Amino acid sequence: MKKNNVSRYIFFAAVGLIMFLTGFVLLVVNPEVEGVLLTLPYIFVGVGAGIFGANLGAAIKNRFLLKDSKAAKQFEIEQKDERNQIIMNKAKAQVYHLMIFVNSAVMMSFAVMQVELYVVLTLVAVYIFFILAYVYYFNKYSKEM
Repeated sequence: MKKNNVSRYIFFAAVGLIMFLTGFVLLVVNPEVEGVLLTLPYIFVGVGAGIFGANLGAAIKNRFLLKDSKAAKQFEIEQKDERNQIIMNKAKAQVYHLMIFVNSAVMMSFAVMQVELYVVLTLVAVYIFFILAYVYYFNKYSKEM
């Protein structure tokens, strides 16, 4: 692991924190806005929190692994372990199946609640994207194996 990996993650964590705080300040300062500006603070808060959390976690992990070479070696072995990769892929497959049913239920409930059409169509587009991605990768891996 390189030292610059930690500083890069800390930089992106700082960017995420700035986005989060900007969104929070926009919420407090301008609570009466309309249109796109109504959702912009929430987007900043959500994206900023995600970027901050993910990069701060990665920076802490990398810093710990830089200090302890034995733990870094063990971590690398666990990442490359075939059994762990199979378990991770099985878990991803189960989550995919669950996601398909949950996404379908959300689309149906939104349609029954008569939510705006663009919201339902966005969910349908995301659903179709996941199905098409599944078909693509299924065909790709069928040819490879």
